Amino acid sequence: MSSRLKVLLVLGHPRKDSLCGALADAFAAGARQAGVDLRRLDLCELQFNPNVVAGSPRNQALEPAIREAVELVRWADHLVFVFPTWWGTMPALMKGFLDRVLMPGFAFQEHDEGSGWDKLLTGRSAHLLTTMDTPTWVYRWIYKAPGLNSLARATLGFCGIEPVRTTIFGVVKDSDSAKRERWLQEARAHGLRLREGAMTTPERRRKALGAWVAAMRLQFHPMAWGAYAIGAAGAVQATGRFDAAAFWLGLLSLFLLEVIAVFTNDYFDFESDRRNKNFGPFTGGSRVLVEGRISPGRMRSGIAWAMSGFVAAFVVLAAVVPPSGLIALGLIAVLAIGYTTPPVKLCWRGLGELDVALTHSTVIILCGFLFQGGAWNAAFPALVSAPLFLAVLPAIILSGIPDYAADLAAGKRSLAVLVGPRAAVRIAQAAAVLAAVTALLWENRCVAASSFDGIGLLVVPHVLLLVWLLERHLKSARPAARIDGLMALGLLYIVWFVAVPLYHLV
Repeated sequence: MSSRLKVLLVLGHPRKDSLCGALADAFAAGARQAGVDLRRLDLCELQFNPNVVAGSPRNQALEPAIREAVELVRWADHLVFVFPTWWGTMPALMKGFLDRVLMPGFAFQEHDEGSGWDKLLTGRSAHLLTTMDTPTWVYRWIYKAPGLNSLARATLGFCGIEPVRTTIFGVVKDSDSAKRERWLQEARAHGLRLREGAMTTPERRRKALGAWVAAMRLQFHPMAWGAYAIGAAGAVQATGRFDAAAFWLGLLSLFLLEVIAVFTNDYFDFESDRRNKNFGPFTGGSRVLVEGRISPGRMRSGIAWAMSGFVAAFVVLAAVVPPSGLIALGLIAVLAIGYTTPPVKLCWRGLGELDVALTHSTVIILCGFLFQGGAWNAAFPALVSAPLFLAVLPAIILSGIPDYAADLAAGKRSLAVLVGPRAAVRIAQAAAVLAAVTALLWENRCVAASSFDGIGLLVVPHVLLLVWLLERHLKSARPAARIDGLMALGLLYIVWFVAVPLYHLV
């Protein structure tokens, strides 16, 4: 079997005797010189109906040209489209070609239950070469590159094709023969560059880095950092001194623990994530393993590197924080790593929600407090973290609602699985209300150095809205569906319990 790079070149111009046709010829010459296995489709020569006249493109009879195009896309490692930009986007011929070829069941697969979809053309990359009369800076910065963005992200990216490289040739109407000759040489150079592979070294690095950044799920870290800062600020108020080394080393240790937790969650929750049809930005894991962006072996290496970093940070931290701080850090390490990792697997035993609430409130605040020399028996960490603990619960409970069917099938005992989605929503409502009531009580009694002053103005309207919207959700026909809006509202609710105390303490 040939190991050569398989490249499909698609000329999307309605005429072969065009600048795009010449650019396609030049690219093909360079690619063949590079030694790749090149196939070519000139859309102007294909006989097919560009209009989807059936209810779905997969229900429409496939002409021989479309059937061949589907097989070529399936065959290819790298797709190259050469086309003119007309009215900001691709010609109608090329749009109709994509409408017919990128069918559900071939390019992507929608889920019968849930709002997610599977990308079926992963492992492929693409290059878009387009001509235009619009100045490049106007197209990119004023019009926001509508045609290229649509094709790269909403079409090819939707089907799993990435990265998508773009090259613009313009302004065509003002070009002379010398400039066009330079463009042809540039197109040929792009083809010749394929001897190094479909992606350049920087593209491969960016793709790998993007996968690891996605796996880290950085969107969830700031809340924990804020809680840690609350504990540190409370200790500084009590002791009158700030240890910068202890603070930053502690933050690094906690960041690495969070990385370990999300990496192990992806690794050991793979079966549940694979089954999940309701995954979204807040639920279903990072999807990097499910989508093949990171292999299981590389994820194991990532976990090992993060563990090594945490151990090193722990050893250094031991020289600057009291033993009580190290005990607190050890406790949060057990809870964070044991969230999904065998044999503990707390989230598989009905304790995942309590684990997350504790690690993102009480224990992390305790770490910040003890690292700065606070007394181990002081009441401040427990008092200031109590409303936050309750506020974290609604969001983490609600995250199990979209995951319910997948978790149930995989044998994962989230709270939603244990009590059912509807009862889980009720518990989330109760926790949200208790968080607000506790915060109001603390505000009224000036608890925890008056760090909750004014919080009622923020949490009362928020909790009323959250409870009301959850009530509406319970009345819907699909209580276990994707709930991105409710998840966002639940996560935003946590902000007040971090931001207000931090404002008063810092």
